[in-house]
Amino acid sequence: MPDLMTELITPDLVRLDQDLGSDKHDVIRALAGLVAGAGRSTDPEQLASDAITREGTAATGLAGGIAIPHCRTSAVSEPTLAFARLQPKVEFGAKDGPADLAFLIAAPAGGDATHLQLLTKLARALVKRDFTDSLRGATSAQEVVDLVQGAVGDSPAAAPVSAPVSAPATERSLVAVTACPTGIAHTYMAAEALEAAAARAGVPIAVETQGSAGSKPLSPETIAGASAVIFAVDVGVRDRGRFAGKPVVSSSVKRPIDDGDAMIAEALRYADDPNAPRVEGALTAGEGGGAAESWGAQVRRVLMTGVSYMIPFVAAGGLLIALSFLVGGYQIALNIGLDGSGGGVAADIVENYSFTNLPDASAYVLQNGAHLPHSDFLTYLAALMLTLGSAAFGFLVPALAGYIAYAIADRPGIAPGFVMGAIALTTNSGFIGGIAGGVLAGLIAHWLAQRAVPAFVRGLMPVVIIPLVTTLVAGFIMLVVLARPLAWLTGKLADGLNNMTGGSAILLGIVLGLMMAFDMGGPLNKTAYLFATTGLTAAATAPSSAPQLQIMAAVMLAGMVPPLALALATVMRPNLFTVAERENGKAAWLLGASFITEGAIPFAAADPLRVIPSIMLGAAVTGGLAEALHVSLRAPHGGIFVLFAVTNILGFLIALAAGTIVAAVSVVALKSARHANAEAATA
Repeated sequence: MPDLMTELITPDLVRLDQDLGSDKHDVIRALAGLVAGAGRSTDPEQLASDAITREGTAATGLAGGIAIPHCRTSAVSEPTLAFARLQPKVEFGAKDGPADLAFLIAAPAGGDATHLQLLTKLARALVKRDFTDSLRGATSAQEVVDLVQGAVGDSPAAAPVSAPVSAPATERSLVAVTACPTGIAHTYMAAEALEAAAARAGVPIAVETQGSAGSKPLSPETIAGASAVIFAVDVGVRDRGRFAGKPVVSSSVKRPIDDGDAMIAEALRYADDPNAPRVEGALTAGEGGGAAESWGAQVRRVLMTGVSYMIPFVAAGGLLIALSFLVGGYQIALNIGLDGSGGGVAADIVENYSFTNLPDASAYVLQNGAHLPHSDFLTYLAALMLTLGSAAFGFLVPALAGYIAYAIADRPGIAPGFVMGAIALTTNSGFIGGIAGGVLAGLIAHWLAQRAVPAFVRGLMPVVIIPLVTTLVAGFIMLVVLARPLAWLTGKLADGLNNMTGGSAILLGIVLGLMMAFDMGGPLNKTAYLFATTGLTAAATAPSSAPQLQIMAAVMLAGMVPPLALALATVMRPNLFTVAERENGKAAWLLGASFITEGAIPFAAADPLRVIPSIMLGAAVTGGLAEALHVSLRAPHGGIFVLFAVTNILGFLIALAAGTIVAAVSVVALKSARHANAEAATA
């Protein structure tokens, strides 16, 4: 047996038939003391505290009298197992009663993948009855050590994933994802339990374990061939969109361990039920999570991750600012004094007044002689909403940069990425600087995470060393090398937008409309949306004539056209569409009205050569008209439900109706021509 395993557990870390306390916290502290006594930790209090904190997120008691308190912690530099056969049993929160077998599993905060793979094999063994029976029958500490070594094997295995090829079309199969907050134990025990339950049911299953020991994503073919998906997770599912449209059974990560057979039966029942819950969203071209990801797909994934995490900040901030203008008038964003030298009126109101001490709105004289037009109460409310919205907008570029870095380097990249986003704001390089800083921070953090370091340093890598070094190096590069060129580029882009009038603005609206409709939520669509939302951030409190606000209106209106046009087309000529498409058309009315462009994807997937050119034509008409009619919008999302944030509502409705009708007529004409040709061919 290699030295690696004798380091994982030794006889000094085993106690048999001992009373370690009356409750689980006592047991955890006793086991932490055992780890320290074996020379594996210099801070047993921190180890116990981390394990008890993890215990607070979800009980670690399992069916069959097993408890697996575990944690990632800086209190150990090497993964360590401490085992106790308890006498008497102690309650750890399992449904079937107290536990007599307790493993404390301690992994370093930056644990090395080889040791973590060994821990995952142990976690899988714990759901097997013969292994736990052997632990109960062991007569010495060395026998327990030998059993553990036998369970995890002679060498670390690759990240455990069932990998059956997608099942034949006539055979049902399942896929599953398991994940827990620490990714050490429950993740792999749940996978083992699901695999065993599926074997008993005679159905193939492929499980993706999103844990600390690494994860091999399920292939697109395996996902496509699955009849249903099981999500047994206590954290978010990575790349959840890969499973869009699949019947889904969702639960905590503990449920398969306790009730795997029922979950498999439930998944099979959902596979046959057209009304079963399904994974939200729609799978777009290029998604699937295969292991071989092209360079282009990596770039798209990285940028889309940043954009998707940024959008909630834009939505919250934009809607709050729009509401503040609705309640208090645009004057709430002005500065105090005829020359505007007195600072923002909203900031002054929030700082000096309250609901019980309302400001005197009529007493404020603002720049250019403007006055606050509404009551004291509405003015105070508007000041609060403007302050909150502006604060949310302040996170836009840091969030974009932070989550771009996260997509490249995982969690160690988040903090440096956020700092680079803040630097982009400081240096006036805007979202271009945010993208550059996020990519730079992510690449540096990823490179550092791949370095081999001494064991005593591993625990510090993700929480101290990687963020510190990455922030230092990336920050110096941003400030010394990139700041001025990026700020110059951002300034030129802003000048170009501000100078766009007449034909050039209309042309821009047409191009943005084409981008919004071409791939309906894909990279071109998201690029156009990112362009609009970052401009909205810069001009949130600008006059309604600001080109950034008009671009936002053109983009949202163009994105509403595809679902609305196809919904209209199913009403105009229902015989040109299948029953399923007509049903999708009913839902597309609401999706389009809500600015969810993806509502058009089922139609485009079924008939791309006729649908996509038609909706692009309609969206281009809408984008150009929105610019021509000087429609502006202060909200980044919401469709017709944010009309209060629209300037020139009539122009908004005209542009939307025109593009929708053009696209619907085009779809009907092209489908009718195909229908006529098909009839002629069969005559």
